[in-house]
Amino acid sequence: MSVTVRVPAKVNVQLAVGAARPDGFHDLANVFLAVGLYDEVTVAPAQELRVTCEGPDAAHVPLDRTNLAARAAIALAERHGRSPDVHLHIAKDIPVAGGMAGGSADGAGALLACDTLWGTGASREELLEICAELGSDVPFSLVGGAALGVGRGEQLTALEVGGTFHWVFATAGRGLSTPAVFREFDRLAEGRDIPEPVASRALLDALGKGDPDALAAAVSNDLQPATLSLFPELARTLAAGEEAGALTSLVSGSGPTTAFLARDPDAAERIAQALRASGTCGSVRTASGPAPGATVVTAF
Repeated sequence: MSVTVRVPAKVNVQLAVGAARPDGFHDLANVFLAVGLYDEVTVAPAQELRVTCEGPDAAHVPLDRTNLAARAAIALAERHGRSPDVHLHIAKDIPVAGGMAGGSADGAGALLACDTLWGTGASREELLEICAELGSDVPFSLVGGAALGVGRGEQLTALEVGGTFHWVFATAGRGLSTPAVFREFDRLAEGRDIPEPVASRALLDALGKGDPDALAAAVSNDLQPATLSLFPELARTLAAGEEAGALTSLVSGSGPTTAFLARDPDAAERIAQALRASGTCGSVRTASGPAPGATVVTAF
């Protein structure tokens, strides 16, 4: 038997970051929107735990037990007194180290796939608890849609979305480490009072109404200055997308993928074509959101 789970990428339409906590993490107000770029994780019984990967960025994916998909399988197996002897195969379409939670998506996908394969019958609460242990973005990868994440982003409240939002995503020539971006955030914030992170009422209302103009006026990313400090070339990509008609542009999460909100699918395609021609970025993709979270697509 094998089980395949499809799991989406995310864009942070708001990422408010508080001061560093004693444990090294930061309190966040993180408004996630799942978008229709997907990884697929397939699990099948094996003699021992094994990870393989295919896709454009496959060479950059770790294939040992540090991979979040492997860690998810191990965590679920330990809770249910079994051995994590599975072959995990990742078909990767979400950019690696791009700020779109591709690794987190693989962790959530592997968790749901192993739960289905093994028939462990884990509750939604147990799966979310394991997700939170794996990483701050992993719980959202499981649930999808739109949600506000607080704490370090793992404590989720589902959000209503009143329509479909159309996006263009431009990858960069290299990845960025999320911890490095947070360290740069701390460096840039040194000596300043950092307010408590709170969700923007205007942004939540814009999501609820499905209003792209209102959403464009309300998006924000407190990590963007740190990302641009480490990767200044991204400013050219952001400018190229706005010149092509994007309603707004921002760095997705910790970056370096950049995100552009479009009024409709036709506008998204025009922006994508302009970005491809601009010479300021790597691959360019269009996607819409909200998208469903981790979903079993085959089990046989």
